Amino acid sequence: MTQAPQPSEIRAALFLDRDGTVIRDVGYLSEPDGVELLDGAKEALHRVCRSHRLYLITNQSGIGRGYFTLEQAQAVNARMMERLALPPPGFAAVCIAPETTGQPFIYRKPSPAFILERIAADGLDPARCWMIGDRLSDLQAGVNAGIAAVLIRNEAYFNEQTRLYCEEYRIPSYPSLSDALADIAPPAQQGAPDNHA
Repeated sequence: MTQAPQPSEIRAALFLDRDGTVIRDVGYLSEPDGVELLDGAKEALHRVCRSHRLYLITNQSGIGRGYFTLEQAQAVNARMMERLALPPPGFAAVCIAPETTGQPFIYRKPSPAFILERIAADGLDPARCWMIGDRLSDLQAGVNAGIAAVLIRNEAYFNEQTRLYCEEYRIPSYPSLSDALADIAPPAQQGAPDNHA
């Protein structure tokens, strides 16, 4: 029986957007009771969490706009984690970017700062890291960090600018996180030893 790699040995990683990627995007979500996992997301993340480190990076401009607090955003994240029920360590790190588009920022996507910090701190292999999200800023964060980007197709945000960006950088798109992860980490690879650690 093949033993799964320990978390410290895993150099592949998935950087995930939250709203519209893992949970339903309802706009400025501030109440934990509003958390609704997207179809297949829980099962897909359970499939890949032993072979990839998971990171969450979410823009939450509602904090900067005064619509809700950082503590409320953290409570929403906690409810999402509870419903995902991933085995330890779950998400290796979580980044909430509270700024609006008009405010100075460090981590707000399309900034690659969080991704680059985690790659350096956790010894990740950029060639085996992906940024997955449903907005152009998610894709730009991945490209700016020098890792692969994947689009979860959300017709509410998919426009000509996004289409051209995907075309220029050869970014694949999928209807759901589950479909994307089936390509990134096919079932035959899940739980396999990380021979490149």
